[in-house]
Amino acid sequence: MTDTLNQPGLQSLAKSFEPAPLEARWGPEWEQRGYGVAGFRGTGAPQADAPSFAIQLPPPNVTGTLHMGHAFNQTIMDSLTRYHRMSGANTVWVPGTDHAGIATQIVVERQLQAQGISRHDMGPTPAEARKNFVAKVWEWKEESGNTITTQMRRMGDSVDWSREYFTMNPKLSTVVTETFVRLYEQGLIYRGKRLVNWDPVLMSAVSDLEVESEEEDGFLWHIAYPLSDGSGSLTVATTRPETLLGDVAVMVHPEDERYTHLIGKTVKLPLCDRDIPVIADDYVDRAFGTGVVKVTPAHDTNDYAVGQRHSLPIIGVLTLQAAINENAPAKYQGMDRFVARKAVVADLEAAGLLVETKKHKLMVPRCARTGQVIEPMLTDQWFVAMQSKGNEKNTSGTSIADKAIAAVQSGEVKFVPENWVNTYNQWMNNIQDWCISRQLWWGHQIPAWYDEAGNVIVARNEAEAQAKAPGQTLVRDPDVLDTWYSSALVPFSTMGWPNQKEGATEDYNLYLPSTVLVTGYDIIF
Repeated sequence: MTDTLNQPGLQSLAKSFEPAPLEARWGPEWEQRGYGVAGFRGTGAPQADAPSFAIQLPPPNVTGTLHMGHAFNQTIMDSLTRYHRMSGANTVWVPGTDHAGIATQIVVERQLQAQGISRHDMGPTPAEARKNFVAKVWEWKEESGNTITTQMRRMGDSVDWSREYFTMNPKLSTVVTETFVRLYEQGLIYRGKRLVNWDPVLMSAVSDLEVESEEEDGFLWHIAYPLSDGSGSLTVATTRPETLLGDVAVMVHPEDERYTHLIGKTVKLPLCDRDIPVIADDYVDRAFGTGVVKVTPAHDTNDYAVGQRHSLPIIGVLTLQAAINENAPAKYQGMDRFVARKAVVADLEAAGLLVETKKHKLMVPRCARTGQVIEPMLTDQWFVAMQSKGNEKNTSGTSIADKAIAAVQSGEVKFVPENWVNTYNQWMNNIQDWCISRQLWWGHQIPAWYDEAGNVIVARNEAEAQAKAPGQTLVRDPDVLDTWYSSALVPFSTMGWPNQKEGATEDYNLYLPSTVLVTGYDIIF
């Protein structure tokens, strides 16, 4: 029996829940009434004696759409913000979107490819092509980049829409440039040659977060490296035989009794007219393959570390397009890496140096954006120093990693649940310098210029750079910054830094540090 007599409102209830009309009504109405406006109880005017609650929306990529993970996290953020707003706090929940460097550039490049052109065809000169391409990306952003914010409005997120940002907007770009210059002056940003994840199709370094490794079927090739004195050979097992063209040593474990008598001798590098040493290093896993490992510092991160420990030379044999370069024998030069692999294996077999070929499952790293197999590549890149204390201009005298670890140890930053503290500490204690440069056109262009001698001038703008190098012809670095660089600065760039005002109720003093960050555990990395 229905209760429409005592509760007549039940007559108007639909038999099934239809979210669309509710979303279409309440989201816009709450926004129109200003329910998400920052300040005391959402009035827009903060009170100095009231507590503060500040939350930043981790900026989703402008190319994307909200999925269930976003909806879940934003529901938590919305509930927390509404609770503190109703409890009498000064609240702010800041919305925004990330320019998503690689993802956005790929979207627009695919549109161009459908028209039979590339970004390089968009102007008579590289500079004009870049300018026109960036304008095209902005055009795409204005037309198609509001999907996520439309979804947030329909969800009824009680954010302060008057504070909405885009990480490429001038205000945020100014903060990006300012931090880069300051960190460079403190010795905490530098340019150097190191191994990075390289996508040979995208022609850019990519972050660890943009590399997906999955198990694939492959082969383990066992190759004989003849001892130079003719007394025998060492058998090396490898999944990448084409890289032997850049080998500079073979290594064994110092306690492996099978090979201790050979340490210090040399072997002839197959297919190449070079002798390379037999070295000992604890890195070698005696149980894998034959217990003898080839060392190719230019094309393997672990080998690079071994090479640094043993002061080995570095011989790169791949171009940025992943073709064999001039450092390899002429026969292989110009071959694609996988074509060269087949050629090397065939030549090893013909020379009687291919001992065995076994089927082997291995983890293959691919770029999440292009699907291309990633190559560890030794290139010139920009880095943020994580373990270094920089120079005397870093008045804290502490490294970035140590500061981050201390913030958690002191309780200033808390993880919920606490078990993620161990993951965080392990990550931070073993962190490598952060490669922040990308060989893209869409993003914050690095504020660095080079004179004719190759000297680096870091400055806030071209005029400042020219003032630092009077009379010099300067060329700007073409690279852009990793998109995470600008998104990591959002708490500061949205709260007035570096031109923050004095006063207890000013944004910088009222809402920093943020109260909570609601996100997935992967943000720790």
